[in-house]
Amino acid sequence: MAPFLSGGGLGIILGRKPTGKKMKFLLLVLVGVVHLLSLNSGKAIYGNGISQRTFQEIKEEIACYGDVAKAIINLAVYGKAQNRSYERLALLVDTVGPRLSGSKSLEKAIQIMHQNLQEDGLENVHLEPVKIPHWERGEESAVMLEPRIHKMAILGLGSSVGTPPEGITAEVLLVTSFDELQRRAPEARGKIVVYNQPYTNYSRAVQYRVQGAVEAAKVGALASLIRSVASFSIYSPHTGIQEYQDGVPKIPTACITVEDAEMMSRMASRGSRIVIQLKMGARNYPDANSFNTVAEILGSKYPQQVVLVSGHLDSWDVGQGAMDDGGGAFISWEALSLIKDLGLRPKRTLRLVLWTGEEQGGIGAFQYYQLHKANISNYSLVMESDLGTFLPSGLQFTGSDKARAIVEEVMRLLQPINVTQVFRAGEGTDINFWIQAGVPGASLLDDLYKYFSFHHSHGDTMTVMDPKQMNVAAAVWAVVSYVIADMEEMLPRS
Repeated sequence: MAPFLSGGGLGIILGRKPTGKKMKFLLLVLVGVVHLLSLNSGKAIYGNGISQRTFQEIKEEIACYGDVAKAIINLAVYGKAQNRSYERLALLVDTVGPRLSGSKSLEKAIQIMHQNLQEDGLENVHLEPVKIPHWERGEESAVMLEPRIHKMAILGLGSSVGTPPEGITAEVLLVTSFDELQRRAPEARGKIVVYNQPYTNYSRAVQYRVQGAVEAAKVGALASLIRSVASFSIYSPHTGIQEYQDGVPKIPTACITVEDAEMMSRMASRGSRIVIQLKMGARNYPDANSFNTVAEILGSKYPQQVVLVSGHLDSWDVGQGAMDDGGGAFISWEALSLIKDLGLRPKRTLRLVLWTGEEQGGIGAFQYYQLHKANISNYSLVMESDLGTFLPSGLQFTGSDKARAIVEEVMRLLQPINVTQVFRAGEGTDINFWIQAGVPGASLLDDLYKYFSFHHSHGDTMTVMDPKQMNVAAAVWAVVSYVIADMEEMLPRS
């Protein structure tokens, strides 16, 4: 097609060099031809990043999905599919329990889900093999010996090494920040560093869980204990991944309850000497075989192009992993089920991915990205639900301003259930690889205070989940994914 885009090429076709008004007319015709060809490819239409369609035309296209959106909402919230995602989730987590990376229970859950998706009539159901970390916590305990005897609730942090069999008995150095630890570095050698960092939000507090052991080891500590990263506590430790650093000694590390961290802080402020005996049987094993679980509704017109919906199937080894992230995984499955049940087939492929190894840092998702990134131009939107499936506040979105404007129009279709807001910072551990490479990304936003009250704790069970709220979350997920997948153009990128 290249000759049609130059004056020389036009001259070849016309037998002469066009000039004046004829040239202007031909150029207008050619712009229209290129536009139509681009539309036929299903790709976002750019002219220096600007769609050739007016935004009003796009708004009108989206408004035409009003009846479809209502049908999805009615089926999910009021119809035969109501409570289905809750019931499906309860069956899995009651049967399998928590699903730690590298565990037999995770692999059992993956095989069950593979069968479930096939029986649901979804297309191209398959497992994509990956390697994931295998860590086990073993037996663990912490006992305060001074100034009084007190058995503490703890949970070892993911990838932590264990203690010697006899444990580590040492005096405590209590700090509230990394800055304080540096100021008091000479006091830390040979002690157990206890962090009582304040909780303002998750992203600020979680750095102490992730980096606490390394920073304590750098100043000669024997172990570290971190105040649980939680918005609320009823004497509940909250586990999670931590990371070691090359060249820094690996010391045992665990989380303690908010209540114990604050109690020791009060004791230390009075000048009391605090001594703890810590025992941890944690062990790291060679990486284990696992799978990302994939199912699709193939696109009717642009099957090579993808809207990806996802949640992660793995969890920590406490509770049931119902909220984190059973709910997100199952509303993602439910989105495809709703669309299939209504006999809908979008122009683009809707791809469901249930990630493995997310809790260890998106390990399975990174391998998926490496396998599929050659087709990155075909991904219109990547979606992950991993912040709870309570009553949604709206959608978090990361992408160009033009893409955001389109998503805002799509969210207007959810007015019947009053979930229309679009927030900044769409993200997810498993989809961030794509977002950082320029693909638009979306995540579900709901009650984060409630979410981080149960996050990574024994309290993450089906009791936390609400079937009616899951119905609404599934409706949002289904409407957004379907409309974006069925629009004539892909979402524009920056």
